[in-house]
Amino acid sequence: MDKLKQLESFVSVATRGSLTAAANAEGVAPAIMGRRLDGLEERLGVKLLIRTTRRITLTHEGSAFLEDCQRIIADVANAEASVSAGGVKAAGHLRITAPAGFGRRHVAPLVPKFRALHPEVTVSLNLSDRVVDIAGEGFDCAVRVGDMPDSSLVSVRMADNRRLCVATPAYLKRFGTPQTPADLARFDCLTLSSDASQTRGWAFKLPADAKGGKGGKGGEVIYLKPAGPLDCSDGQVLHDWCLAGLGIAWRSTWEVEAEIAAGQLVAVLEDYAAPPNGIYAVFPQRKHLPLRVRLWIDFIKERYGAAGYWKSL
Repeated sequence: MDKLKQLESFVSVATRGSLTAAANAEGVAPAIMGRRLDGLEERLGVKLLIRTTRRITLTHEGSAFLEDCQRIIADVANAEASVSAGGVKAAGHLRITAPAGFGRRHVAPLVPKFRALHPEVTVSLNLSDRVVDIAGEGFDCAVRVGDMPDSSLVSVRMADNRRLCVATPAYLKRFGTPQTPADLARFDCLTLSSDASQTRGWAFKLPADAKGGKGGKGGEVIYLKPAGPLDCSDGQVLHDWCLAGLGIAWRSTWEVEAEIAAGQLVAVLEDYAAPPNGIYAVFPQRKHLPLRVRLWIDFIKERYGAAGYWKSL
């Protein structure tokens, strides 16, 4: 049995939540789809799906395997498009969405450069901090920062993103430098207001040699909600306040790495920095990805992966 066909069938069933729906989409009998899944699980020696008469649920192993399968299928489609496209030029309309702050800084400047390479492509860029329904609202691609819980979408990791505590050298000279996350209680922390995101607070990973107790155990990620005299619902305002020396902020590397490289900001509590999440290009499941979408994803991935990119803006 074709291994790729097994993977495609697994992704189709997992994302649609139904053998029948996946079979109808491909135009085959549900029994054929079921045999493909049986063959895949037998070959791997692991249960990927729990199938009942009412629903299909991914196992833990199935959830992890799904993301890899989506990436493999997208890579194969891209490789085929590279060969079959030949001298065909990208054309048509490209609809992109991205978070407002990240989009202004790291997506909008790249759009004119992309169009210079592909002048027959027109682009609409939507910047919004709400979670956009990509397929439902007709977008070709989204750039997203953070974890990717929606398995019905294909995601390609563009770069790593970390959250760091930062402050100006002048602020740290005047008030000192926190040595542990608990020390933040003694500092002015610039926080998002309660109606914004980060509901869990600031994330920190305890060192491996942490002894445990009230603060957590070694290797554990903990969440704190520091207080301070200033808060705001807009991350850019917090960034500006931090640069003005008004306190310590918890910001993404995509936002502050250039200022850290220039010496305008200093990262503190780096030994406690939480593991990175990702910056992703996300697009709906499609059998044939339009050339303009594939070229856009390749374009931003190359830019974000370039040496020094994040420190230059």
